[in-house]
Amino acid sequence: MAGLIVTEWIETSGGAERVLDSMGEVFQDSEIFCLWDDAPGRFDAGRVSESWLSRTPFRKHKAAALPLLDATWRRAPVRDDLDWVLASSYVFAHHVRVPDPSVPKFVYAHSPARYLWDPESDERGRHAIVRAAAPLFRGVDRRRAQEATAIAANSEFVRDRIARAWGRDATVIHPPVAVEAIRTQADWGAQVLDAEERRILDGLPETFVMGASRFTPYKALDLVIAAADRAGLPAVVVGRGPDESRLRACAVEARTPVEFVIGPSDALMYALMQRSAVFVFPPIEDFGIVPVEAQAAGTPVVTGPTGGQIEAILPDVTGVVAASTDPADLAAAIDAALRLAPFDAGILTERFGADRFARELRGFVQV
Repeated sequence: MAGLIVTEWIETSGGAERVLDSMGEVFQDSEIFCLWDDAPGRFDAGRVSESWLSRTPFRKHKAAALPLLDATWRRAPVRDDLDWVLASSYVFAHHVRVPDPSVPKFVYAHSPARYLWDPESDERGRHAIVRAAAPLFRGVDRRRAQEATAIAANSEFVRDRIARAWGRDATVIHPPVAVEAIRTQADWGAQVLDAEERRILDGLPETFVMGASRFTPYKALDLVIAAADRAGLPAVVVGRGPDESRLRACAVEARTPVEFVIGPSDALMYALMQRSAVFVFPPIEDFGIVPVEAQAAGTPVVTGPTGGQIEAILPDVTGVVAASTDPADLAAAIDAALRLAPFDAGILTERFGADRFARELRGFVQV
């Protein structure tokens, strides 16, 4: 069956990209259309096509492109001979127009655009221009969501947001996580071959708290530093992004050591997870792949009381849900997590593995 996968913009890394990789593997004969592709080697040559926006400066300025996205998706080159269209959407990809009404359009929603529907959790939604235009965009967004044959959400948390925003129900299909691959190595440190990464690994404190994500204010890595400081433990902060200088300033103020690891390999990331005492994840996330990876590495997770990430934690078994994201509450949860018994990471495989995702996605697209 000939299908088309559409997605927003393809970046070099990210949760949506991991889902897209799995979609492309499940439906190997499908073509892929996106607004622009910043990871051109990700798929075989000729499989991915881009919108007209890819040939403009807008690809470097997502916020400026927003007013153009609905019209761009409505004019996407969707052929008449397709059997289905699958939109991987976290902005407006679900707006894609399918000319033949007999062709089903399935939507995998990472979330309705947070800056429109949940602006308190996304700083982009607080800008005056966005606030002024939001009512119009929300109306269009809700109408486009009615076109979907069926909608899948990546968590119950997002399913609830879809019901509020779009007035639609959704099937929950958790994203795929490389839990099987992570569990294959008892010691990921042995797979770290780069000399500089080995130096980082060998210099780790015996007991430390870890946080990892893109360095943006939304990911709240400053709370990882503050909570570790309150718990009296060193912190290792992993990732990269525009918030690095602010985070380093927070680290200077901490009384306990804070080490930054910028852009690690997968092997080093998993080795850090295995060696950390607790993985702290403060943001309100739609789902949260990285906390699942930490649990697959055998490390308990501490998170706040709100968000899709708490669906992936077995409280008081694989992690602790803090009373709030106040550093004092996170520190108390860290102390509780340190006292948890070791757990079998195999319990994650059936819930979040790639085979499970492929099976559920095929059922959703009715293939």
